[in-house]
Amino acid sequence: MEISDQTTCLDTYFASFEESLSSRNYKPETLTNYRYLLRRFGRLLEAEGIAPSALTPDLAVALGRRLPATPKSQVKTPNLARLFVAHLIEIGVATRPPLTPAQAERHVLLGNFETYLLRQRGLSPRSVYHVLRFADRFLHHRFGDHMLDLPTLNARDVVAFMEHLLKRPFRDKTPATHLRSFFQYLFAQGLTTTNLSLCVPRAHKPWGARLPRYLSPGEVEAVLASVRTNPRHGSRDYAMLLLMARLGLRAPEVIAIQLDDIDWRAGELLVRGKGQRHDRLPIPPDVGEAIIRYLQEERTSTTTRTLFVTHRAPNRPFKDGQVINAILKEAFAATGVKPPTPYVGSHVLRHSLATNMVRAGASLEEIGDLLRHRSRATTMIYAKLDADGLRSIAQPWPVAEVAR
Repeated sequence: MEISDQTTCLDTYFASFEESLSSRNYKPETLTNYRYLLRRFGRLLEAEGIAPSALTPDLAVALGRRLPATPKSQVKTPNLARLFVAHLIEIGVATRPPLTPAQAERHVLLGNFETYLLRQRGLSPRSVYHVLRFADRFLHHRFGDHMLDLPTLNARDVVAFMEHLLKRPFRDKTPATHLRSFFQYLFAQGLTTTNLSLCVPRAHKPWGARLPRYLSPGEVEAVLASVRTNPRHGSRDYAMLLLMARLGLRAPEVIAIQLDDIDWRAGELLVRGKGQRHDRLPIPPDVGEAIIRYLQEERTSTTTRTLFVTHRAPNRPFKDGQVINAILKEAFAATGVKPPTPYVGSHVLRHSLATNMVRAGASLEEIGDLLRHRSRATTMIYAKLDADGLRSIAQPWPVAEVAR
């Protein structure tokens, strides 16, 4: 008998664990690999004298890190151990560790803030997720694992956290915007003595100072062709990028599409845009064909109604639009197309669509309607790219007459 076939203290729970994963579309070969790794983990538990009922997520991760990596699998044992302990908690074998007083305090604060954002501010769940994420990061940066002392917060704390964020590139102003929302809430609730939202630094950027960064039509088509070659999820990636390249959708709008948002008879797509705005757009033939190909060839059976899901079990919706940035980054590397900015962002396809429409003679009104801009002023930045139009209204430079 091979050592990997020897039973351990965890074998009793394999059947229910594998049944749970099978219901979420995990493949049989994946489950076989998991069993092999969990038996290694189980032998470590027996050597340490730790019963399965004593496991916690943190303890499982710490023990999993002690096991050497195996060439047989790309699965990280600490992650698998955490997943297995979550199952033990679900079936009542292990218990979820109670929150520390500091964790409980933070949980209550962020829970109340979430309720405020949803009910009072009327933000979408996607926006709430990002606001809470930065609020939690600020609290962790300032207080760590200790109890909160909100009245002591001051401008130095705010600036220090913003400087910490600047160590990593961000696409836009959203971190500052999210933090201002959090600090305004704290002040309105009487939890801070000062309105710290006024202390969040503002990045001065004159309106329209930077031209949109874009790809040429040939570069866009090269990127689209590149993603189709991926044998595992090429159809999905192609359909996602095509929606952005043809309809100008934003990344969050693409990952939010539901199966019921597609009206095949009318040839229309319901787009869930910013500010809970819903628009119906016609589906171009190539976009419709790309979606159908993805549904027929790649999308596995799953309970979620979200159109685009992960190709790996449990085939869940994407948490945010960063997946599209990753797809684009790989496509740029594969094609040799140089991205227009160091940070590869998904908005490049939206900007490329608008820019190439301008150069093909489309009016700013047509572009604004396609991109669903609320204000025409937002579309005006593309006027700078209409060289022929600008040339037609250019006036001669006034030259003073030189006295003779």
